[in-house]
Amino acid sequence: MAEPTNSGFGRVLVAVYATFAVAATARAGVQLATRLEQAPVAYLLSALAAVVYIVATVALARAGPAARQTATAAVTFEFVGVLAIGTLSVLNPTAFPDETVWSDYGRGYAFIPLVLPLVGLYWLRRTAGTRR
Repeated sequence: MAEPTNSGFGRVLVAVYATFAVAATARAGVQLATRLEQAPVAYLLSALAAVVYIVATVALARAGPAARQTATAAVTFEFVGVLAIGTLSVLNPTAFPDETVWSDYGRGYAFIPLVLPLVGLYWLRRTAGTRR
């Protein structure tokens, strides 16, 4: 039987994801409202990151197989996004005239966006339990 993702260390993980959801949403909201024309791709990517963090937070905070599947999908998407946007922003910095949450692998956020999905995937795997 699977262990709930929102118990024990999972509560800390949910809190960190919630913090990133609020931070990314606020950042994207300000960017989109005040300077969208300056770097639309970067700011829309920040908004996408915010949505991913919100979905991951809610899914990790809930119990059940559907929530676990949603959390796994969101956290996996997050990790792929951090790797893709991080790599693109390093190889072609002019494509991102302003930073996103995932630029340079999350350098602006102490690389937590790079590490967080790895921790999330580890926690999802650890709490998955055994199938019979």
